[in-house]
Amino acid sequence: MRDGVELLADVYTPVAGSAGTVLIRTPYGRDGLVAQLTAGFFAAHGYQVVNQGCRGTSGSGGTLDPFRQERADGADTVAWLRGQPWFGGRLALWGASYQGHAAWAVLADPPPEVVTAVIVNSAHDGHWATHGSGAFSLEEVVGLMDGLGHLDVGAVKGLARGVTAGRRLRPAFEELPLVRAQELFVRTGMPYADWLVASDPDDPLWRDMRLGQALDRVTVPVLLQTGWQDRFPAQMIEAFGRLQQRGVEAGLTIGPWTHVQTLTKGAAVVMAEALDWLAEHLAGAPGRQRPGPFRIYVTGAEEWRHLDAWPPPAAERVLHLQPGGGLAETPPPSSAGPTTFTYDPARPTPAVGGRVINPAIGGRRDNRTLEARPDVVTFDSAPLTEPLEVLGEPVVEVVHETDNPWADLFVRLCEVGRGGRSVNLSDGFVRLGPDDANGTVVLRLDALAHRFAVGSRLRLQVSGGAHPRYARNLGTGQDPATSTDLVPSARTVRHGEGGLSLVRLPCVSPLPPGPDRATVT
Repeated sequence: MRDGVELLADVYTPVAGSAGTVLIRTPYGRDGLVAQLTAGFFAAHGYQVVNQGCRGTSGSGGTLDPFRQERADGADTVAWLRGQPWFGGRLALWGASYQGHAAWAVLADPPPEVVTAVIVNSAHDGHWATHGSGAFSLEEVVGLMDGLGHLDVGAVKGLARGVTAGRRLRPAFEELPLVRAQELFVRTGMPYADWLVASDPDDPLWRDMRLGQALDRVTVPVLLQTGWQDRFPAQMIEAFGRLQQRGVEAGLTIGPWTHVQTLTKGAAVVMAEALDWLAEHLAGAPGRQRPGPFRIYVTGAEEWRHLDAWPPPAAERVLHLQPGGGLAETPPPSSAGPTTFTYDPARPTPAVGGRVINPAIGGRRDNRTLEARPDVVTFDSAPLTEPLEVLGEPVVEVVHETDNPWADLFVRLCEVGRGGRSVNLSDGFVRLGPDDANGTVVLRLDALAHRFAVGSRLRLQVSGGAHPRYARNLGTGQDPATSTDLVPSARTVRHGEGGLSLVRLPCVSPLPPGPDRATVT
């Protein structure tokens, strides 16, 4: 590297000759299961693979400073490849999760040797992943620092650590001020506190972790792959859209997976697609390998679909929140009273499932225990008499009042089956303050592609947080990184007198005419 540090790499060379070179820059080990399933896989299919250990990992020199060094080290690695007699001059990038960020780091200043890239479950903007919601992503960052600080245990033991993270890391989630959690990372030197206090996107800390310029500079074909319950579909959809707008060839696949499931349950789909993409764009195989740019899995319908763009054309359906916990097309009467609840940061509303990396707590979960709490209110539609498909981003408008303007809103769309099980599908979160806490709060929920079954009901949850997925709002306006003061907030959701709260659904199946417009069909 430019500073004299040496990084180690294994080079896999197919016996029968190479169709091109694939670069994987990884913190997950140059040998072991992950290397076999990635570098070994592509080499077995005819590609030369350079599997390089990131700085401070797998015997490579230097110290790991997560994500910040990958731009310089990636550029230096390609420069080194350029001088190797066995390098054929055509290079593809492949990477999942941290490896994917390392691939984006190379594409931020794209070298001429790179002819294509395949990026899985990754964000191009580190600040977005950490502070982009307006609140600190506490569970994710603590879990990330814990995992990156123990890379030497290997992939299998690393997953086991993730399963026990909730118990081991509980002090980081429950104790205040949040900066105290740095004590957990003294031995490993992971920069948790640095990330915590750098809430400004222009802070120098994020300079080499915000790689959106790659989306403005890359000109080679890029395949993106993720799951609906992964942490990063929003970033992948943004990247796909920006590349398409510039005329860059891009593909995006979204399957029915969490972060880890994408390369376990989804491995057959993801790796087969990657081989097709590399065959066309690296090896130069004739003909189009991918039927369309956008491939999604529609949960509920349990089927794959190819689309030309996202979101697809859809008809908006508006459902109004009703007094007594209803959800219907017909607006409630103007005299209808509100729904109220109290959020207490001393006993924060917990997170259940959703788009988080930890496989032990993420994904689609039964929400009934959560919904039984007094600080969570729910609104249900009538049972569906026809299947209903929602493809796109639901938008929720909550007419909200609070006696304490330092407040958060967390909104979730669920499907309630015939047996009463309430399963989360899509979430939205916003951190409020004196300028916007009272009035109509608009929340854009996570994108989804789901068919609600006949007999099921749509349920909308409204609460004051999802801890520790989002660091709790202390209710004081003080920085949770350094403060311990806590003040509760009394909330009011209007749906009649004082305003109408509603959800806008992008539906691909129309509502039939009929006298009972309160039933969603």
